[in-house]
Amino acid sequence: MHEFSRSAVIAATPDKVWDVVGDFNSLSAWHPSVPPSTIEGGGDANTPGAVRSFAIDGDVLSREELTAYDASAYRMEYKLIQVPFPVTDYHATLQVRPHADGSEVVWSATYEGADDIVPTVEEIFAEGTYGAGLAALRERFA
Repeated sequence: MHEFSRSAVIAATPDKVWDVVGDFNSLSAWHPSVPPSTIEGGGDANTPGAVRSFAIDGDVLSREELTAYDASAYRMEYKLIQVPFPVTDYHATLQVRPHADGSEVVWSATYEGADDIVPTVEEIFAEGTYGAGLAALRERFA
């Protein structure tokens, strides 16, 4: 099993940060490089079992299923169910925690995959998605 985690201290209360990141279907609203998502079948995006899909020009790039959601703990968990990389059992957690300077946002994942795919996953997800998203949040609340 492989894992990675990225975090950032944000100059805002956990409530204010969660208001931005706490909707499972709003990633593109605060992340600079993620396309809009759609909740398959409609329904509440924050109910476990909801599936969001990301598409560009009608081609679905990835699908993710919300597996746990706890607004009072500022935490959501999801798994990738379709991704254009040879990884399996990809589970991610996004959590906002109180911090002396406001909040700490921690975004982490575990997954299975061959060792040779790890650099690609680290570049695309850990840096390109998690790192870039957290940097955008930090800037948003600066």
